[in-house]
Amino acid sequence: MSNLFSWREVAATEGRVVAPDERLPWLQTGAMGVQHVIAMFGATVLAPILMGFNPNIAILMSGIGTLIFFLVTGGKVPSYLGSSFAFIGVVIAATGYAGKGPNANIAVALGGIVACGAIYILIGALVQAIGTGWIERFMPPVVTGAVVAVIGLNLASVPIKNMAASNFDSWMQAVTFLCVGLVAVFTRGMMQRLLILIGLILATAVYALLTNLFGMGKPVDLSGIANAAWIGMPTFTAPVFTTNAMLLIAPVAIILVAENLGHLKAVTAMTGRNLDPYIGRAFIGDGIATVVSGAAGGTGVTTYAENIGVMAATRIYSTAVFVVAALIALVLGFSPKFGALIQAIPLPVMGGVSIVVFGLIAIAGAKIWVDNKVDFSQNKNLIVAAITLIIGTGDFTLKFGQFALGGIGTATFGAIILYALLGRTRNASALPK
Repeated sequence: MSNLFSWREVAATEGRVVAPDERLPWLQTGAMGVQHVIAMFGATVLAPILMGFNPNIAILMSGIGTLIFFLVTGGKVPSYLGSSFAFIGVVIAATGYAGKGPNANIAVALGGIVACGAIYILIGALVQAIGTGWIERFMPPVVTGAVVAVIGLNLASVPIKNMAASNFDSWMQAVTFLCVGLVAVFTRGMMQRLLILIGLILATAVYALLTNLFGMGKPVDLSGIANAAWIGMPTFTAPVFTTNAMLLIAPVAIILVAENLGHLKAVTAMTGRNLDPYIGRAFIGDGIATVVSGAAGGTGVTTYAENIGVMAATRIYSTAVFVVAALIALVLGFSPKFGALIQAIPLPVMGGVSIVVFGLIAIAGAKIWVDNKVDFSQNKNLIVAAITLIIGTGDFTLKFGQFALGGIGTATFGAIILYALLGRTRNASALPK
Protein backbone atom coordinates (compact mmCIF):
# COMPACT_ATOMS: atom_id res chain seq x y z
CA MET A 1 0.00 0.00 0.00
CA SER A 2 2.87 2.37 0.78
CA ASN A 3 4.35 1.77 -2.69
CA LEU A 4 0.95 2.46 -4.24
CA PHE A 5 1.18 6.11 -3.26
CA SER A 6 4.88 6.50 -4.05
CA TRP A 7 5.87 8.39 -7.17
CA ARG A 8 9.35 9.43 -8.22
CA GLU A 9 9.48 13.23 -8.35
CA VAL A 10 10.81 14.70 -11.60
CA ALA A 11 11.36 18.24 -12.81
CA ALA A 12 9.01 19.83 -15.32
CA THR A 13 11.66 20.20 -18.00
CA GLU A 14 10.46 21.14 -21.46
CA GLY A 15 9.35 18.23 -23.62
CA ARG A 16 9.83 15.64 -20.88
CA VAL A 17 7.34 12.80 -20.70
CA VAL A 18 6.15 12.18 -17.14
CA ALA A 19 5.51 8.45 -16.72
CA PRO A 20 2.65 6.91 -14.67
CA ASP A 21 4.99 6.12 -11.75
CA GLU A 22 6.49 9.63 -11.75
CA ARG A 23 5.10 12.98 -10.68
CA LEU A 24 5.90 16.65 -10.87
CA PRO A 25 6.32 18.65 -7.62
CA TRP A 26 3.06 18.57 -5.69
CA LEU A 27 2.06 22.17 -6.48
CA GLN A 28 2.36 21.51 -10.20
CA THR A 29 0.69 18.12 -9.83
CA GLY A 30 -2.22 19.89 -8.12
CA ALA A 31 -2.51 22.33 -11.02
CA MET A 32 -2.59 19.42 -13.46
CA GLY A 33 -5.31 17.81 -11.33
CA VAL A 34 -7.43 20.96 -11.64
CA GLN A 35 -6.98 20.87 -15.40
CA HIS A 36 -8.23 17.27 -15.55
CA VAL A 37 -11.24 18.15 -13.39
CA ILE A 38 -12.17 20.93 -15.80
CA ALA A 39 -11.73 18.60 -18.77
CA MET A 40 -14.12 15.99 -17.36
CA PHE A 41 -16.58 18.34 -15.66
CA GLY A 42 -18.76 19.37 -18.58
CA ALA A 43 -19.52 15.85 -19.79
CA THR A 44 -19.76 14.34 -16.30
CA VAL A 45 -22.37 16.95 -15.35
CA LEU A 46 -24.18 16.94 -18.71
CA ALA A 47 -24.86 13.18 -18.73
CA PRO A 48 -26.81 13.10 -15.43
CA ILE A 49 -28.76 16.22 -16.43
CA LEU A 50 -29.88 14.49 -19.64
CA MET A 51 -31.07 11.50 -17.58
CA GLY A 52 -32.62 13.48 -14.71
CA PHE A 53 -29.93 12.45 -12.20
CA ASN A 54 -28.31 14.64 -9.54
CA PRO A 55 -25.14 16.26 -11.01
CA ASN A 56 -23.50 16.65 -7.59
CA ILE A 57 -23.85 12.90 -6.99
CA ALA A 58 -22.32 12.25 -10.42
CA ILE A 59 -19.30 14.42 -9.62
CA LEU A 60 -18.89 12.80 -6.20
CA MET A 61 -19.10 9.28 -7.62
CA SER A 62 -16.67 10.14 -10.42
CA GLY A 63 -14.11 10.97 -7.75
CA ILE A 64 -14.84 7.83 -5.75
CA GLY A 65 -14.85 5.73 -8.92
CA THR A 66 -11.48 7.11 -10.02
CA LEU A 67 -9.97 6.24 -6.64
CA ILE A 68 -11.44 2.72 -6.88
CA PHE A 69 -9.96 2.35 -10.36
CA PHE A 70 -6.57 3.58 -9.09
CA LEU A 71 -6.57 1.04 -6.27
CA VAL A 72 -7.73 -1.93 -8.37
CA THR A 73 -5.16 -1.25 -11.10
CA GLY A 74 -2.39 -0.81 -8.53
CA GLY A 75 -1.82 2.79 -9.59
CA LYS A 76 -0.42 1.65 -12.94
CA VAL A 77 -3.10 2.96 -15.32
CA PRO A 78 -3.54 6.75 -15.66
CA SER A 79 -7.24 7.34 -16.20
CA TYR A 80 -10.24 9.25 -14.92
CA LEU A 81 -13.73 7.77 -14.55
CA GLY A 82 -16.71 9.98 -15.35
CA SER A 83 -20.37 9.70 -16.33
CA SER A 84 -20.87 7.43 -19.35
CA PHE A 85 -23.04 8.68 -22.19
CA ALA A 86 -23.66 5.06 -23.21
CA PHE A 87 -26.38 4.84 -20.53
CA ILE A 88 -28.44 7.85 -21.64
CA GLY A 89 -30.65 6.18 -24.25
CA VAL A 90 -31.39 3.01 -22.27
CA VAL A 91 -32.01 4.90 -19.01
CA ILE A 92 -34.51 7.19 -20.73
CA ALA A 93 -36.20 4.16 -22.30
CA ALA A 94 -36.31 2.25 -19.00
CA THR A 95 -37.67 5.14 -16.94
CA GLY A 96 -39.84 7.00 -19.45
CA TYR A 97 -38.01 10.21 -18.52
CA ALA A 98 -39.56 13.29 -20.14
CA GLY A 99 -36.30 15.23 -20.32
CA LYS A 100 -36.85 17.94 -17.72
CA GLY A 101 -36.27 18.03 -13.96
CA PRO A 102 -35.53 15.10 -11.64
CA ASN A 103 -36.19 11.60 -12.97
CA ALA A 104 -39.10 10.18 -10.95
CA ASN A 105 -38.10 6.60 -11.80
CA ILE A 106 -34.39 6.99 -11.12
CA ALA A 107 -34.36 4.04 -8.68
CA VAL A 108 -35.36 1.62 -11.45
CA ALA A 109 -32.53 2.89 -13.66
CA LEU A 110 -30.07 2.53 -10.79
CA GLY A 111 -30.92 -1.17 -10.50
CA GLY A 112 -30.04 -1.64 -14.16
CA ILE A 113 -26.79 0.32 -13.74
CA VAL A 114 -25.74 -1.88 -10.80
CA ALA A 115 -26.51 -5.01 -12.87
CA CYS A 116 -24.45 -3.60 -15.74
CA GLY A 117 -21.51 -3.01 -13.40
CA ALA A 118 -21.76 -6.57 -12.08
CA ILE A 119 -21.54 -8.00 -15.62
CA TYR A 120 -18.61 -5.71 -16.33
CA ILE A 121 -16.79 -7.11 -13.28
CA LEU A 122 -17.39 -10.67 -14.51
CA ILE A 123 -15.93 -9.81 -17.92
CA GLY A 124 -12.88 -8.35 -16.21
CA ALA A 125 -12.48 -11.48 -14.10
CA LEU A 126 -12.63 -13.60 -17.26
CA VAL A 127 -9.87 -11.51 -18.85
CA GLN A 128 -7.79 -11.91 -15.70
CA ALA A 129 -8.29 -15.67 -15.78
CA ILE A 130 -7.57 -16.47 -19.43
CA GLY A 131 -5.48 -13.49 -20.50
CA THR A 132 -5.83 -10.89 -23.23
CA GLY A 133 -4.68 -12.92 -26.26
CA TRP A 134 -8.22 -13.30 -27.57
CA ILE A 135 -8.70 -9.53 -27.30
CA GLU A 136 -5.49 -8.90 -29.27
CA ARG A 137 -6.63 -11.33 -31.95
CA PHE A 138 -9.91 -9.52 -32.46
CA MET A 139 -8.61 -5.98 -31.91
CA PRO A 140 -5.27 -5.43 -33.72
CA PRO A 141 -3.84 -1.88 -34.14
CA VAL A 142 -5.91 -1.08 -37.23
CA VAL A 143 -9.07 -1.74 -35.20
CA THR A 144 -8.03 -0.07 -31.96
CA GLY A 145 -6.68 2.98 -33.80
CA ALA A 146 -9.97 3.39 -35.64
CA VAL A 147 -12.01 2.94 -32.45
CA VAL A 148 -9.95 5.50 -30.52
CA ALA A 149 -10.24 7.98 -33.38
CA VAL A 150 -13.99 7.44 -33.52
CA ILE A 151 -14.35 8.21 -29.81
CA GLY A 152 -13.13 11.73 -30.54
CA LEU A 153 -14.87 12.15 -33.90
CA ASN A 154 -18.22 10.87 -32.61
CA LEU A 155 -18.21 13.60 -29.96
CA ALA A 156 -17.38 16.37 -32.45
CA SER A 157 -21.00 17.42 -32.95
CA VAL A 158 -21.52 18.00 -29.21
CA PRO A 159 -19.57 21.29 -28.96
CA ILE A 160 -20.26 22.42 -32.50
CA LYS A 161 -24.03 21.77 -32.58
CA ASN A 162 -25.04 21.97 -28.92
CA MET A 163 -22.66 24.44 -27.28
CA ALA A 164 -22.98 27.46 -29.58
CA ALA A 165 -26.47 28.98 -29.68
CA SER A 166 -25.50 32.06 -31.70
CA ASN A 167 -22.92 33.38 -34.15
CA PHE A 168 -21.18 35.15 -31.26
CA ASP A 169 -20.92 31.85 -29.38
CA SER A 170 -19.35 30.21 -32.42
CA TRP A 171 -16.78 32.98 -32.65
CA MET A 172 -16.04 32.55 -28.94
CA GLN A 173 -15.42 28.85 -29.52
CA ALA A 174 -12.90 29.87 -32.19
CA VAL A 175 -11.30 32.36 -29.79
CA THR A 176 -11.08 29.60 -27.17
CA PHE A 177 -9.33 27.00 -29.30
CA LEU A 178 -7.06 29.77 -30.65
CA CYS A 179 -6.11 30.66 -27.04
CA VAL A 180 -5.33 27.01 -26.31
CA GLY A 181 -3.30 26.76 -29.53
CA LEU A 182 -1.29 29.90 -28.73
CA VAL A 183 -0.49 28.61 -25.25
CA ALA A 184 0.48 25.22 -26.67
CA VAL A 185 2.89 26.65 -29.26
CA PHE A 186 4.28 29.88 -27.81
CA THR A 187 4.71 29.10 -24.11
CA ARG A 188 7.24 26.91 -22.38
CA GLY A 189 7.57 24.88 -19.20
CA MET A 190 4.61 24.52 -16.86
CA MET A 191 2.46 27.03 -18.76
CA GLN A 192 2.68 24.82 -21.81
CA ARG A 193 1.75 21.78 -19.72
CA LEU A 194 -1.36 23.62 -18.49
CA LEU A 195 -2.44 24.64 -21.99
CA ILE A 196 -6.08 23.58 -21.51
CA LEU A 197 -6.50 25.35 -18.17
CA ILE A 198 -4.66 28.55 -19.14
CA GLY A 199 -6.35 28.69 -22.53
CA LEU A 200 -9.73 28.34 -20.81
CA ILE A 201 -8.92 31.13 -18.35
CA LEU A 202 -7.79 33.48 -21.15
CA ALA A 203 -10.88 32.73 -23.24
CA THR A 204 -13.19 33.24 -20.25
CA ALA A 205 -11.57 36.64 -19.61
CA VAL A 206 -12.13 37.63 -23.25
CA TYR A 207 -15.73 36.38 -23.08
CA ALA A 208 -16.43 38.37 -19.88
CA LEU A 209 -14.92 41.51 -21.44
CA LEU A 210 -17.05 41.26 -24.58
CA THR A 211 -20.31 40.34 -22.83
CA ASN A 212 -20.35 41.96 -19.40
CA LEU A 213 -18.78 45.24 -20.61
CA PHE A 214 -19.85 45.52 -24.25
CA GLY A 215 -23.09 43.51 -24.23
CA MET A 216 -22.18 41.30 -27.17
CA GLY A 217 -23.59 38.09 -25.73
CA LYS A 218 -24.94 36.39 -22.63
CA PRO A 219 -23.03 37.88 -19.66
CA VAL A 220 -21.05 35.77 -17.24
CA ASP A 221 -23.41 35.17 -14.29
CA LEU A 222 -21.71 34.80 -10.92
CA SER A 223 -24.93 34.88 -8.87
CA GLY A 224 -24.99 31.10 -8.66
CA ILE A 225 -21.59 31.14 -6.97
CA ALA A 226 -22.69 33.77 -4.46
CA ASN A 227 -25.92 31.94 -3.59
CA ALA A 228 -24.45 28.44 -3.34
CA ALA A 229 -23.49 26.96 0.02
CA TRP A 230 -19.87 26.06 0.72
CA ILE A 231 -20.78 22.62 2.03
CA GLY A 232 -23.85 20.56 1.25
CA MET A 233 -24.76 16.90 1.45
CA PRO A 234 -26.02 15.52 -1.87
CA THR A 235 -29.21 13.48 -1.93
CA PHE A 236 -28.54 9.75 -2.31
CA THR A 237 -31.00 7.30 -3.89
CA ALA A 238 -31.16 3.52 -3.44
CA PRO A 239 -31.58 1.27 -6.49
CA VAL A 240 -34.69 -0.81 -7.22
CA PHE A 241 -34.14 -3.99 -9.22
CA THR A 242 -36.68 -4.82 -11.93
CA THR A 243 -36.18 -7.41 -14.65
CA ASN A 244 -37.16 -5.17 -17.56
CA ALA A 245 -34.82 -2.35 -16.58
CA MET A 246 -31.91 -4.70 -15.94
CA LEU A 247 -32.37 -6.47 -19.29
CA LEU A 248 -32.45 -3.10 -21.01
CA ILE A 249 -29.49 -1.44 -19.26
CA ALA A 250 -27.12 -4.30 -18.41
CA PRO A 251 -25.94 -4.90 -22.05
CA VAL A 252 -24.27 -1.49 -21.95
CA ALA A 253 -21.40 -3.40 -20.27
CA ILE A 254 -20.28 -4.48 -23.76
CA ILE A 255 -19.96 -0.85 -24.84
CA LEU A 256 -18.04 0.03 -21.68
CA VAL A 257 -15.61 -2.81 -22.38
CA ALA A 258 -15.02 -1.45 -25.88
CA GLU A 259 -14.55 2.11 -24.63
CA ASN A 260 -12.19 1.07 -21.85
CA LEU A 261 -10.12 -1.13 -24.16
CA GLY A 262 -9.82 1.67 -26.70
CA HIS A 263 -8.72 4.09 -24.02
CA LEU A 264 -6.13 1.67 -22.66
CA LYS A 265 -4.72 1.17 -26.14
CA ALA A 266 -4.51 4.94 -26.60
CA VAL A 267 -2.68 5.36 -23.28
CA THR A 268 -0.34 2.48 -24.18
CA ALA A 269 0.51 4.21 -27.46
CA MET A 270 1.11 7.54 -25.73
CA THR A 271 3.16 6.26 -22.78
CA GLY A 272 5.07 3.54 -24.59
CA ARG A 273 4.26 1.18 -21.71
CA ASN A 274 2.42 -2.08 -22.23
CA LEU A 275 -0.78 -1.87 -20.19
CA ASP A 276 -2.21 -5.17 -21.48
CA PRO A 277 -1.53 -6.98 -18.17
CA TYR A 278 -3.85 -4.48 -16.50
CA ILE A 279 -6.79 -4.77 -18.92
CA GLY A 280 -8.67 -7.23 -16.69
CA ARG A 281 -8.02 -5.10 -13.63
CA ALA A 282 -9.17 -2.00 -15.50
CA PHE A 283 -12.47 -3.70 -16.41
CA ILE A 284 -12.95 -4.86 -12.82
CA GLY A 285 -12.12 -1.43 -11.41
CA ASP A 286 -14.53 0.30 -13.80
CA GLY A 287 -17.20 -2.32 -13.02
CA ILE A 288 -16.87 -1.88 -9.25
CA ALA A 289 -17.00 1.90 -9.66
CA THR A 290 -20.21 1.57 -11.72
CA VAL A 291 -21.80 -0.67 -9.08
CA VAL A 292 -20.87 1.74 -6.28
CA SER A 293 -22.11 4.74 -8.27
CA GLY A 294 -25.43 3.09 -9.14
CA ALA A 295 -25.93 1.98 -5.54
CA ALA A 296 -25.64 5.59 -4.36
CA GLY A 297 -27.77 7.29 -7.03
CA GLY A 298 -25.11 8.10 -9.61
CA THR A 299 -24.64 7.32 -13.27
CA GLY A 300 -22.62 4.47 -14.71
CA VAL A 301 -18.99 5.49 -15.20
CA THR A 302 -16.32 4.89 -17.78
CA THR A 303 -12.73 5.87 -18.51
CA TYR A 304 -12.85 9.39 -19.88
CA ALA A 305 -11.69 10.33 -23.36
CA GLU A 306 -11.51 14.01 -22.37
CA ASN A 307 -8.77 13.27 -19.85
CA ILE A 308 -6.89 11.10 -22.32
CA GLY A 309 -6.92 14.09 -24.66
CA VAL A 310 -5.38 16.24 -21.92
CA MET A 311 -2.65 13.63 -21.38
CA ALA A 312 -1.93 13.59 -25.11
CA ALA A 313 -1.49 17.36 -25.09
CA THR A 314 0.58 17.65 -21.89
CA ARG A 315 2.56 14.37 -22.08
CA ILE A 316 2.01 13.97 -18.34
CA TYR A 317 0.72 10.48 -17.52
CA SER A 318 1.37 10.48 -13.77
CA THR A 319 -1.32 8.60 -11.85
CA ALA A 320 -0.72 11.06 -9.00
CA VAL A 321 -2.52 13.67 -11.10
CA PHE A 322 -5.65 11.51 -11.17
CA VAL A 323 -5.57 10.93 -7.43
CA VAL A 324 -5.51 14.71 -7.00
CA ALA A 325 -8.31 15.14 -9.57
CA ALA A 326 -10.40 12.51 -7.77
CA LEU A 327 -9.96 14.27 -4.44
CA ILE A 328 -10.99 17.57 -6.03
CA ALA A 329 -14.09 15.85 -7.42
CA LEU A 330 -14.94 14.65 -3.90
CA VAL A 331 -14.77 18.25 -2.68
CA LEU A 332 -16.95 19.38 -5.57
CA GLY A 333 -19.48 16.68 -4.76
CA PHE A 334 -19.90 17.99 -1.24
CA SER A 335 -19.58 21.67 -2.15
CA PRO A 336 -22.27 23.38 -4.21
CA LYS A 337 -20.06 26.50 -4.15
CA PHE A 338 -17.23 24.92 -6.11
CA GLY A 339 -19.68 23.22 -8.43
CA ALA A 340 -21.29 26.58 -9.18
CA LEU A 341 -17.87 28.07 -9.95
CA ILE A 342 -17.16 25.48 -12.64
CA GLN A 343 -20.69 25.76 -14.00
CA ALA A 344 -20.21 29.54 -14.35
CA ILE A 345 -17.69 28.92 -17.14
CA PRO A 346 -19.44 30.12 -20.33
CA LEU A 347 -20.78 27.29 -22.47
CA PRO A 348 -19.05 28.50 -25.68
CA VAL A 349 -15.70 28.49 -23.88
CA MET A 350 -16.30 24.93 -22.72
CA GLY A 351 -17.27 24.15 -26.31
CA GLY A 352 -14.00 25.54 -27.67
CA VAL A 353 -12.01 23.50 -25.15
CA SER A 354 -14.03 20.41 -26.08
CA ILE A 355 -13.15 20.87 -29.75
CA VAL A 356 -9.45 20.78 -28.85
CA VAL A 357 -9.75 17.81 -26.51
CA PHE A 358 -11.93 15.71 -28.83
CA GLY A 359 -9.58 16.46 -31.73
CA LEU A 360 -6.60 15.29 -29.68
CA ILE A 361 -8.41 12.02 -29.00
CA ALA A 362 -8.94 11.48 -32.73
CA ILE A 363 -5.25 12.15 -33.38
CA ALA A 364 -4.33 9.64 -30.63
CA GLY A 365 -6.10 7.00 -32.72
CA ALA A 366 -4.09 7.94 -35.80
CA LYS A 367 -0.93 7.75 -33.68
CA ILE A 368 -1.70 4.09 -32.94
CA TRP A 369 -1.68 3.43 -36.70
CA VAL A 370 1.59 5.29 -37.18
CA ASP A 371 3.37 3.72 -34.20
CA ASN A 372 2.33 0.22 -35.24
CA LYS A 373 3.08 0.84 -38.94
CA VAL A 374 -0.40 -0.22 -40.05
CA ASP A 375 -0.21 -1.04 -43.76
CA PHE A 376 -3.08 0.68 -45.57
CA SER A 377 -2.05 -0.83 -48.88
CA GLN A 378 -3.85 -3.95 -47.58
CA ASN A 379 -7.48 -3.87 -48.56
CA LYS A 380 -8.70 -5.30 -45.25
CA ASN A 381 -6.99 -2.55 -43.24
CA LEU A 382 -8.22 0.15 -45.60
CA ILE A 383 -11.83 -1.05 -45.57
CA VAL A 384 -11.95 -1.64 -41.79
CA ALA A 385 -10.61 1.83 -41.00
CA ALA A 386 -12.73 3.59 -43.64
CA ILE A 387 -16.05 2.07 -42.60
CA THR A 388 -15.32 2.38 -38.89
CA LEU A 389 -14.52 6.10 -39.12
CA ILE A 390 -17.66 6.93 -41.09
CA ILE A 391 -20.22 4.92 -39.11
CA GLY A 392 -18.69 6.12 -35.85
CA THR A 393 -18.51 9.78 -36.84
CA GLY A 394 -21.98 9.69 -38.37
CA ASP A 395 -23.39 8.01 -35.23
CA PHE A 396 -24.74 5.02 -37.18
CA THR A 397 -27.25 3.34 -34.84
CA LEU A 398 -28.68 -0.18 -34.80
CA LYS A 399 -31.66 -1.13 -32.63
CA PHE A 400 -32.29 -4.51 -31.05
CA GLY A 401 -35.78 -4.16 -29.63
CA GLN A 402 -35.54 -1.33 -27.11
CA PHE A 403 -31.75 -1.50 -26.94
CA ALA A 404 -29.94 0.91 -29.27
CA LEU A 405 -26.28 0.51 -30.20
CA GLY A 406 -25.04 4.00 -31.07
CA GLY A 407 -22.11 5.27 -33.12
CA ILE A 408 -19.21 4.31 -30.88
CA GLY A 409 -20.72 0.89 -30.20
CA THR A 410 -21.53 0.09 -33.82
CA ALA A 411 -18.12 1.34 -34.94
CA THR A 412 -16.34 -0.78 -32.33
CA PHE A 413 -18.18 -4.01 -32.98
CA GLY A 414 -18.32 -3.30 -36.70
CA ALA A 415 -14.54 -2.93 -36.80
CA ILE A 416 -14.03 -6.18 -34.88
CA ILE A 417 -16.45 -8.15 -37.04
CA LEU A 418 -15.18 -6.66 -40.31
CA TYR A 419 -11.57 -7.44 -39.45
CA ALA A 420 -12.47 -11.01 -38.47
CA LEU A 421 -14.35 -11.55 -41.74
CA LEU A 422 -11.94 -9.79 -44.09
CA GLY A 423 -8.88 -11.19 -42.34
CA ARG A 424 -9.70 -14.64 -43.68
CA THR A 425 -8.29 -13.67 -47.09
CA ARG A 426 -4.72 -12.92 -48.07
CA ASN A 427 -5.54 -10.17 -50.54
CA ALA A 428 -3.14 -7.36 -49.68
CA SER A 429 -3.30 -5.44 -52.94
CA ALA A 430 -4.36 -1.83 -52.99
CA LEU A 431 -7.85 -0.83 -54.03
CA PRO A 432 -8.09 0.54 -57.60
CA LYS A 433 -7.75 4.30 -57.84
